[in-house]
Amino acid sequence: MIERTSPPRGGRPAVMLTETAFPARGEGFWDALERPERTALREVARPRGFPPKIPLCYQGEESDHIIIIERGWAKVTSSTEDGHDVVLAVRGPGDLVCESAVLGSRHRSATVTALSPVRALIVPAARFTGFLDAHPAVWLLVSGTFVRRLDDADRRLQAHVSAKGAQRLALLLADLAALSARHTPPADDGSIDIAPPLSQEELGSWMDASRETVARALNTLRQRGLVRTGWRKITVVDLPGLRAFAQDRAPD
Repeated sequence: MIERTSPPRGGRPAVMLTETAFPARGEGFWDALERPERTALREVARPRGFPPKIPLCYQGEESDHIIIIERGWAKVTSSTEDGHDVVLAVRGPGDLVCESAVLGSRHRSATVTALSPVRALIVPAARFTGFLDAHPAVWLLVSGTFVRRLDDADRRLQAHVSAKGAQRLALLLADLAALSARHTPPADDGSIDIAPPLSQEELGSWMDASRETVARALNTLRQRGLVRTGWRKITVVDLPGLRAFAQDRAPD
């Protein structure tokens, strides 16, 4: 566990072991930085834009930079031995990506591809580690990012083992709705548009299911009044109800 104590004069709060120092789920690395840290990081970065479907980094390539997404959404995928791409996660505004290979001095384990137009900061590996050495408290934020992502992966793996297709999709959509709501407030009726523009095929890859399974699961969720759908668009109508359904607590 991590906890922030009262800040020393002119500095970031001291850090103790409780979990509250980690950014809340869905909050980006960039948002957790202090303003002077953002300024220092911008000074060693260069901005770059990525059109949709263009990779930000490739699985297997050597590590020479990290990327911070300022605007837009990207998917993280890994290629299997038979050539299929498996969706592992999505990343959005404020997220740090392509960082684990740089910090671990190894080849990149996944490809990150723009889902929408992405504006990002590119930081060479040596400059990023130099920035971390100059701002040691930020190491904790990087570590927190790793911990949260591992926790999310473990939670979804457990859901894949124990839940049916519609429940797995409900869990995934509930998490994506909560993430989306951090960047765009819900509508007046409480509904939340899923921000990352994921196709049914990509959702199926993420939840280890076929496109047909996703289509049937979406139909189930629509019939229960939990979601609305359009072309490459999903709106969560009832987030508490969707979470209850995912946890098998929904009324029959």
